Amino acid sequence: MKRVSAVMALAVASAFAQAAVTQTTRYVFISENNGKQMGEQVVENHDDGLTKVRYIYKDNGRGPELTEEFRLAADGTMSEYHVKGNSTFGAVVDEHFERKGGKAQWQSTSEAGAKDVSGAAVYVPLNGSFEADSRAIGALAKTPSASIALLPNGTLKQMVLDEVQVSGPNGQTQQVQLVAQTGLGLSPKFLWITKGANPSLFAAVAPGTFVFAVEGWQDNGKLLAERQKTAEAKLLNDLAAKLQHPLPGLTVVKNARIFDSNKATVGAASDIYLLRGRISAIVPAGTEVRGAANEIDAGGRIVLPGLFDMHGHITRWEGALHVAAGVTSLRDMGNDNAQLQLMIDETADGKLLAPQIVPAGFLEGESPYSSNGGFVVKTLDQSKRAIDWYAEHGYPQLKIYNSFPKEILKDTVAYAHLRGMRVSGHIPAGLRAQQALDAGYDEIQHINQVMLNFLFKPGVETRSLERFYLPAEKVAGLDFNSKEVKDFLATLKKKQIAIDPTLSAFAFLKQKDGDVNEPWAAVEGNMPPDVARGFHVGTMKIPDAATQARYDKSFNKMVQFVGIMYKAGVPIVAGTDDLAGFTLHSELALLVKAGLTPAEALQVATRNGARYTRTSAERGSIETGKLADLVLVDGDPTRNIEDVRKVSAVITRGQIVYPKEVDEALGIKPFVSETPAVKPLEAVPSNIAGSNDGVLRHIGTIGRKHD
Repeated sequence: MKRVSAVMALAVASAFAQAAVTQTTRYVFISENNGKQMGEQVVENHDDGLTKVRYIYKDNGRGPELTEEFRLAADGTMSEYHVKGNSTFGAVVDEHFERKGGKAQWQSTSEAGAKDVSGAAVYVPLNGSFEADSRAIGALAKTPSASIALLPNGTLKQMVLDEVQVSGPNGQTQQVQLVAQTGLGLSPKFLWITKGANPSLFAAVAPGTFVFAVEGWQDNGKLLAERQKTAEAKLLNDLAAKLQHPLPGLTVVKNARIFDSNKATVGAASDIYLLRGRISAIVPAGTEVRGAANEIDAGGRIVLPGLFDMHGHITRWEGALHVAAGVTSLRDMGNDNAQLQLMIDETADGKLLAPQIVPAGFLEGESPYSSNGGFVVKTLDQSKRAIDWYAEHGYPQLKIYNSFPKEILKDTVAYAHLRGMRVSGHIPAGLRAQQALDAGYDEIQHINQVMLNFLFKPGVETRSLERFYLPAEKVAGLDFNSKEVKDFLATLKKKQIAIDPTLSAFAFLKQKDGDVNEPWAAVEGNMPPDVARGFHVGTMKIPDAATQARYDKSFNKMVQFVGIMYKAGVPIVAGTDDLAGFTLHSELALLVKAGLTPAEALQVATRNGARYTRTSAERGSIETGKLADLVLVDGDPTRNIEDVRKVSAVITRGQIVYPKEVDEALGIKPFVSETPAVKPLEAVPSNIAGSNDGVLRHIGTIGRKHD
């Protein structure tokens, strides 16, 4: 009888719980590339004022899984919020916020804080679902202006960019608006919201990646993506026009100390002449010349060739950050093909402030772990067709990913080589790095993929988070003097296999909650407060001090191994796969930590970048006839690599860009205070003779190197 009563009580409780839910809204993540579902967000609004959210997103074998609960105050902001779960790489998420009257307090695994508050204020979770954005939209609608205070700090602003009618199930239609929110991060956040007195989130679109929309309405994704790209283009064009300053006619950069990337040395002061985006002459500083339209006094600064970031997945809003860091060339290692072509065209037309992109074609196989960019293939014929497309669109390199079918790997690599492409990538599941080299790889991406060569055993799923946790656990105990390691090093050297270690991206392996990740420590103080706050959030699940110490030792040994490879004669390139611009500087600092000199690290980021993108004829060094990609730096980064962060001006594609202006536009505290100005000069006749004859002959040598 007691058992029956207990069962009845549970049934009543269950029925009551179901009745308490007044509305359930389901959102779905859909890949723009192949239409597959990548996740969902289920929102339950209960009649007692409690909202529960289940959120999951998976791509490339990883992604966050979260559960949230919150209540709202009368002004639409959260009075109580709690989220638990795991972040993208498995770190524990446990965060709580509460506001009572004028007192707000919050606590997570990485921080704890409190603040006196008056008026409406939106709390920003460190890890949260899109429902937090939806409630912020609702709170903004209740304010007299399109702005609201943020907690812990900042102000959220919103402007409407577009409006369109969308169609849904059963012939339904509704009006939705595209808004751009600023005050969070280093670029605007674009959201599609419902129109009316009580707006909420309708969709979020990452063009070329995913559509996140209310279930039943996701087929509007293509329409929303196209209109969003158009609206973003207007903002980006305006930003490019503001931050790029043309250098018409002949320009002289006076008193510049040129970094010779072939010798890794700094030469005597020189004057560099630029015309139509190319170096037309290099002469000793102080040589008299007439006929220049513009003069830039480098003031004895070191001038570097434009830097290469050899591992990016660029978005339209990241370009300015890259250029401000001195990155004038970026190798994109996998993107939505249509989106990348658009960015290449926009950059060439001067409509987008971004580095010149060297694209690598992305090739993946089908599996539950697949990444959804580029081409996803099953057969050799499909693989060849994808390679043909990439070759016809000017891609000099192919990148193969985790789920690529190992059975067709060797023939795929051979066909790419036949089409004149280099081949690199991750190591396909079920193989060791040595086997990828045997199949014809020219390069390997990421230090963890190199380390897995010594750690992989049959049955290990290297497409899951295991590809991060296994090196974090085991590299600490690897013997770099073992025969296995020495034989692999010998193979890398003999075949001249380039290694793209992306150390800055893998520093997260050792970061614990509350600490600042090593690559960001030097820039934290320059970042907007909300960005700096995120630097303290750990990525990996690190349960105790012993684990943290082990992971720290493993990462440091990975850094050490990059130095071992470099000294053994293995080519190294400098890539990031992380925060645009800033982490290339951090990558160079980690190369120095690995044992390279600062000048050698700069050589890797210039000469090697050009060499392994096959652009040496135009880039990678400062020589007559090459592209005028110049980076003016305060201090001496050949002695102190941290000085590479002090970029005072960047010249590329016939424009001069001042990082100070870029930083200020994006809410970043500038790294330099003085910038070299462009001084217009009086025009003089072009038929001058006399003491300037020799210089004028140099100026006429475009297309030929100056010896």
